[in-house]
Amino acid sequence: MEGEKKSGVSDVGAWGMNIVSSVGIIMANKQLMSSGGYGFTFATTLTGCHFLVTALVGAVSNASGFSASKHVPLWELLWFSLVANMSITGMNFSLMLNSVGFYQISKLSMIPVVCIMEWILHNKHYTREVKMAVVVVVIGVGVCTVTDVKVNAKGFICACVAVLSTSLQQISIGSLQKKYSIGSFELLSKTAPIQAISLLIFGPFVDYSLGGKSLLNYNLSYGFVLFLLLSCSLAVFCNISQYLCIGRFSAVSFQVLGHMKTVCVLTLGWVLFDSALTFKNIMGMVIAIAGMIIYSWAVELEKQAIARNSSHLKHSLTEEEFRLLKEGVDHTPLKDIVVEDSK
Repeated sequence: MEGEKKSGVSDVGAWGMNIVSSVGIIMANKQLMSSGGYGFTFATTLTGCHFLVTALVGAVSNASGFSASKHVPLWELLWFSLVANMSITGMNFSLMLNSVGFYQISKLSMIPVVCIMEWILHNKHYTREVKMAVVVVVIGVGVCTVTDVKVNAKGFICACVAVLSTSLQQISIGSLQKKYSIGSFELLSKTAPIQAISLLIFGPFVDYSLGGKSLLNYNLSYGFVLFLLLSCSLAVFCNISQYLCIGRFSAVSFQVLGHMKTVCVLTLGWVLFDSALTFKNIMGMVIAIAGMIIYSWAVELEKQAIARNSSHLKHSLTEEEFRLLKEGVDHTPLKDIVVEDSK
């Protein structure tokens, strides 16, 4: 019972860290990138800086013994980093080429896409209650974020690449952790250096094609450096908590409950930056929160059903089977047990 309580507390802590750090980094990046702030419009390069600091934190942690490095094949790390970088670049191009409304729709489509990909890759099935909750969340977030919807061929292709690569990346985080019995921070420490190097090399060229501005012409200031350090520090917590959440739960849960960040960003934008908050926004947020509550309830129902099935299987053994099993254990020679343990 005590272990379950600790697990529950750590689960809440992981979600709390992700929401707080994600909302914080959005606010810091808004100050960095907006015309009213420091006008640093190089989003891909900024992400490279985020992963560089994350990689440095991971290296220090490994060197000091706070975390252990486990073996993961290099080709798996390169493949994952390629998919993750495609996700980042695809999202940036999608936002540039499409309207904000279609960009939001593409982000919402990640939930059903993740469900379909997990069904194809891992033969995972979802209960009716979970599917219903996902629909409610998508409708709620759609109501409060989607406005004008304009799309073109190039933008549509970029959006498809972004959605597919992001969904695959989030599924791969959980798969790699299970496959190699590696912790979330240890996996992040291995992938972050590869992503940092590739994004810092190719990022400026991607940003130039997006905005037509050269990184070499940007004028630094003390205020910019301060907010850059804040953004990178928050990115470390954001990256760690993302890997933690997906490792503990699933990519679908991360997507569904992750939309709580959208609600927080809209609310904080209204409180801190005097952004307009219409009745439509409020209704959408209420529906989205209701969907998240339903999703939590549906997942809990699924866990209880699995526990009942396991209990039923355990008690389905007959007395004769229990007797034979017990006799088999009692009559096992001690030397055989020692030999087996020593192998």
